[in-house]
Amino acid sequence: MALACRILANAGLAADILGHVSVRATADTLLVRCRGPREEGLLFTTEQDIHLVGLDGGDQPLDGWSAPAELPIHTEVLKARPDVDAVLHAHPPGVLLAGLTDVPLRPVFGAYNIPAARLALDGVPVYPRSVLVRRPELGREVVAAMGSSPVCVLRGHGIVTVGSGEHAVEQAVVRALNLEVLAGLGLELARLGRPVADLPPEDVAELPDLGSAFNDLQIWRHQLARLRLAGLSLLETEG
Repeated sequence: MALACRILANAGLAADILGHVSVRATADTLLVRCRGPREEGLLFTTEQDIHLVGLDGGDQPLDGWSAPAELPIHTEVLKARPDVDAVLHAHPPGVLLAGLTDVPLRPVFGAYNIPAARLALDGVPVYPRSVLVRRPELGREVVAAMGSSPVCVLRGHGIVTVGSGEHAVEQAVVRALNLEVLAGLGLELARLGRPVADLPPEDVAELPDLGSAFNDLQIWRHQLARLRLAGLSLLETEG
């Protein structure tokens, strides 16, 4: 989880102290990135910033750490979605700008980035309110907008992505990266003012499912290598 936060910040998706990642721990608790007494931002997250919190929002961490103000994003998604094991909230600038300018995240490419293309083909839901999701009822609004999708754009705010299974955190991180890819390309196409058609059905039919080991874990390892190159790794080697 600490590495996930560092990856998000290093990739430009989580500026300063904003953003958080959580993982389901038990039926009643989650582990979440908290803000510490000497907060330095997501780029410098350590394991000491990860704390256990009750799914009902109780059992707050002690010793100067506090759970995110937007903890209801995590708790309400985890309560409503038993298929979800990790929840990520970040503020990617490209997705923000695309949402504010009504630039859709369209499936205009294929093999360039198959997982991103599939997100676009399935449709990216949008929560229309630009609010701090600090109350359970607002968290439930996000859940309703998100539906069964693995991603959601919070217009004028940021994104929520989720992951499932053994590599839930890696999956949620890669989905966040792919949303920013879609937004960046959409914004550039809008700037160029050139009409581009969606991927035709015959090309969609040729897109293979390369599996999570390729789509998620190899991208995750690449991002870990980028952290090491930047001197931001937590260990000498990370898998």
